[in-house]
Amino acid sequence: MASNTQHHELALPRLEAPVRLLAIVAPYYREIADGLVAGARATASQAGAEIEVIEVPGALEIPTAVALASRSGRFDGFVALGCVIRGETTHYDTVCNDSSRGLTLLGLQGLCIGNGILTVENMAQAQVRADPEGQNKGGGAAAAALHLIALARRWRRTPEGALPETDLIRLAGALEGQGRA
Repeated sequence: MASNTQHHELALPRLEAPVRLLAIVAPYYREIADGLVAGARATASQAGAEIEVIEVPGALEIPTAVALASRSGRFDGFVALGCVIRGETTHYDTVCNDSSRGLTLLGLQGLCIGNGILTVENMAQAQVRADPEGQNKGGGAAAAALHLIALARRWRRTPEGALPETDLIRLAGALEGQGRA
């Protein structure tokens, strides 16, 4: 049974310079979202990181919001928070797969993202995972973002402190000449 499985959690990384996180929350299930945010805030505070919270309509909008916010250069990392509960249609699969895929592609481009979008069968499972005193998946997502920030800083190449340019992930076709007939 999964509830009896022992999990190892890494200690929070030591970060020499200040860290700014942006938590992007889909509050479709408000109680769950609030628990995830509380967990993320507590973990960020424990690590000495600042965290700003914004809301978007749903889990599908989270990757787009991360991409838009990353262009500002104001944030070191991102925490994606939300909940998708299986319903009667295949929409659940679309939302779970596409939000996860979007975040993964952004991560492969060099963004530091902790994915705390719960994908569960029912509300009871969501409540256990969102509870900051329970499984604390919001805190876990913040910790994941902090660990990735620590790695990015460790492997940084430029003396000014900026991360090196990353290669774009091409989904289809060439980037040059797009739009030419």
